[in-house]
Amino acid sequence: MSAALCACATDQVSRAEHTELLASVRALRAENARIEARLESMEAALKGTPTPRPAAASSKAAPASASSGSTATAPRDDVPALTVVKLKPKKEVAPKLSTEVEVVEPPVAIVDELAPAVELPADPPDATENAFLEQQYLQGVDALKTGNAAGGIAQLQQFAREWPKHPRADNALYYAAIGLMSAREFKDAETVLEQAIRQYPAGDATLDSMMKLAECRSRLNRQADARATWEKIVATYPGTQAATLAQSRLASASQKE
Repeated sequence: MSAALCACATDQVSRAEHTELLASVRALRAENARIEARLESMEAALKGTPTPRPAAASSKAAPASASSGSTATAPRDDVPALTVVKLKPKKEVAPKLSTEVEVVEPPVAIVDELAPAVELPADPPDATENAFLEQQYLQGVDALKTGNAAGGIAQLQQFAREWPKHPRADNALYYAAIGLMSAREFKDAETVLEQAIRQYPAGDATLDSMMKLAECRSRLNRQADARATWEKIVATYPGTQAATLAQSRLASASQKE
């Protein structure tokens, strides 16, 4: 009897499990049918649209961005990939600038105005000729000392006219002016002294010529011009004996006024 009870209990448990399993299978079938219907409706709605990325790819990208803390958005499919290109500066020579300047000849009138009053010799004198010219210059100075003023003046002026580049040319003009002053030809002496100062501004006779020029102008009763010459000497040659003498002449002229 105990065996019959045991078989009866086992049969009852098996029937209960069988019934439960059948109910679970029916529920799964119903759920599958519902899911298939939903998928079909979604496929119909999405028909013709681009296929979305797989869920696995997006799920992999999400943890990476979360771990790095970056706020950059995912790249779009329609944006082409960019390539990084490093540009090296070209070592090129700078272009040359044009420095050519057109040469324009000045008008003939201006050239004639700037041309020297005398013609310079083409070739410098040689040693023998230099000795002769030195003797000619000294003869003109000696003529002034011996009382032949007219001959000395003419010889010295001729010397300066023919040999304007000779080292004695400015001295020849200066001594010719001294001779003219001794003959009381102050106007002619002024002209010769102005020529010496103009042609030889750096000559050793320039300062003495300026002093004599101021004296000539004073003798010609042109006191304003004389004062201007003395003032120029004081300003141009300060500390020299000539500047001291010119300052004295300026003081005397002021007292006379």
